[in-house]
Amino acid sequence: MAGTSSTFRATTTWDSHSIRICASRLLQQHSSGGWGACASRLVGGTLTIHQQLENRFAAFKHAQAALLFPTGYMANLAVLTTLATQGDLICIDKLTHASLIDAAQSSGATVRVYPHGDLAKLRRLLSRWHKQFTQHAPIQALSSKTDMAPRLPRALVVTDSVFSMDGDLADLPGVIALAREFGAISVVDEAHGTGVLGESGAGLCELQGVSGQVDVVISTASKALGCLGGIVTAHKLVIQTLVNHARSFIYTTGVPPMQVVAIDAALDVIRDEPQRRTRLQSMSQYLIDELIALTRKRNAGFTLMQSRSENYESRMTTPIIPLITGSAESSLALSKRLRERGFLAPAIRPPTVAPNASRVRLSLRCDLGDEDLQKLIKALADD
Repeated sequence: MAGTSSTFRATTTWDSHSIRICASRLLQQHSSGGWGACASRLVGGTLTIHQQLENRFAAFKHAQAALLFPTGYMANLAVLTTLATQGDLICIDKLTHASLIDAAQSSGATVRVYPHGDLAKLRRLLSRWHKQFTQHAPIQALSSKTDMAPRLPRALVVTDSVFSMDGDLADLPGVIALAREFGAISVVDEAHGTGVLGESGAGLCELQGVSGQVDVVISTASKALGCLGGIVTAHKLVIQTLVNHARSFIYTTGVPPMQVVAIDAALDVIRDEPQRRTRLQSMSQYLIDELIALTRKRNAGFTLMQSRSENYESRMTTPIIPLITGSAESSLALSKRLRERGFLAPAIRPPTVAPNASRVRLSLRCDLGDEDLQKLIKALADD
């Protein structure tokens, strides 16, 4: 969301100074190469800076190894189509990102979608699968797929950490506990948690104290990092399996060097400027408090998400704040009104969200000022 009194503030993360820093790094670290990787990773397109970034990102995520993809979509596709196939089971939260739904359906595995955040339903799905097979293939058995030998059926549990349209948080300790109880592989998409949550910005896994317990974590560089790319972090055996069998890794050109150094520079910002996260979370909570007060006082033309917990105010700590309008027409009207007041807040309509759940999606940035928030609140309060 961008706000200003006269026009839209630039929504790009990188200013000209940051771009110059990245360009300088590229010249220093990759002076003999071109602007592209020039080949797929397995046939000459793996550069030293790829490996350096992957090592750094693995450490950032408290994982053994990492693998860089051109986009988050390609990373999601790689994980689910490589780790699951016909005869396997994928249990996936209903509100998980569409790219993971696509990947699950492309894998050939049986896909079971459980109601959002419903761990009781997830337990029933896993229990039914577990009873069907007296033995199962845990994460340690991935070598059997690497060797292309017959293996036992495998189950995956897939969820976002921060849900992109609702902005709420997954119960990762609960999800992981169920996955472990039934011998399933846990897969968490940290697209909207990375750089925003956790003491070091590593995401919801860090915030909820489960770093190193999730089997596979998928992150993107296109959100808080302001770049482009997908990064999978996991046990080195998982990463090696992806290198050897993930088609969306094998059959595409390696990530361009400029993209790599931009991600590296963004990690510097996450490490060196924790005040950005503090500011973002304080702004989010302040705006939520103000919107709660506004909707309790009068009909504002929108409602806030109903919390799954009793205390809504303490639930939302993310910068994604949906304003539920119901109809697509009303969401478009509210989005247009905010745009006229200088705020970019897109209308989200079916099929992205369920029928009668259209909304305007606010997404805050740490560089918004207090005056921007006040103008936004006033714009929402005005008929």
